Amino acid sequence: MTRHLLTLLDLTAEEITALLRRAHELKALQRQGRCPRPLAGRTLAMLFDKPSTRTRVSFEAGMAQLGGASIYLERGQTQLSRAEPLADTARVLSRYVDAVVVRTFAQEMLEELAAHATIPVINGLTDSHHPCQVLSDLMTVEERFGGLTGLKVAWVGDGNNVANSWITAALRLDFELHLACPPGYEPDPGLMALAREGRRRIFLMPDPVAAVAGAQVVNTDVWASMGQEGEAEQRRAVFRPYQVNTELLGHAAAEAIVLHCLPAHRGEEITSEVLDGPQSAAWDQAENRLHAQKALLEWLLG
Repeated sequence: MTRHLLTLLDLTAEEITALLRRAHELKALQRQGRCPRPLAGRTLAMLFDKPSTRTRVSFEAGMAQLGGASIYLERGQTQLSRAEPLADTARVLSRYVDAVVVRTFAQEMLEELAAHATIPVINGLTDSHHPCQVLSDLMTVEERFGGLTGLKVAWVGDGNNVANSWITAALRLDFELHLACPPGYEPDPGLMALAREGRRRIFLMPDPVAAVAGAQVVNTDVWASMGQEGEAEQRRAVFRPYQVNTELLGHAAAEAIVLHCLPAHRGEEITSEVLDGPQSAAWDQAENRLHAQKALLEWLLG
């Protein structure tokens, strides 16, 4: 059966743990100058509706390091721009390549593509989920703390796609997640309902200080995501109390690290003092996109 990664709920806890273990191994091997090439002769298509630095480069570099090739496609360069049905595109790509990474707006577009593809479909970002980002975030947390069990993770800011993927991670793994979001900007209510039904340690609140108190991980993202530029001014006013700065970080555990999936709007959701400071793990987090995605590609195509 073809496996897809549309959200982290497509993986079991054991599969997430195994992927993270392999990601650490691949990172260590690269540092030693030893790069396994299990995907020689395999090809990855990258179908992007949104611009990208980290997602595109990490997938292209990762596929090359594993011995494979990649093809980058923007919607305007494909027949999707001339209203070819998604189902037809999925069927054709399935005859040409071995997997496809999609970076788009609607989760439904991704799901429709996966429904008609006979190759793995990977969510490179939608407005609803960003599972590849959170795999690398989890890897970064493991590097710093040796594991995830028992940690308190705080999310501060918009209840966006990355927040949703952190919730799915907490639904699968044994850590505590506290999300501080302004009223009206909460994460997916369906995911929060799953958390309540499963009695998971996932808590939503409006107070960023309460969310961050004693946390080992403090996580944030931009206040206006791609496609929300028209709301940027309004969002700045609403989210101003949710800035991750030195004062807020002072409420976290002394050993706390700060995560940001980048790009950052310095002086808005996070200050330069924090992002460039000793507690920032954002640059390791960005690098780990490469290693986590290599583990994912190896697993899906191996």
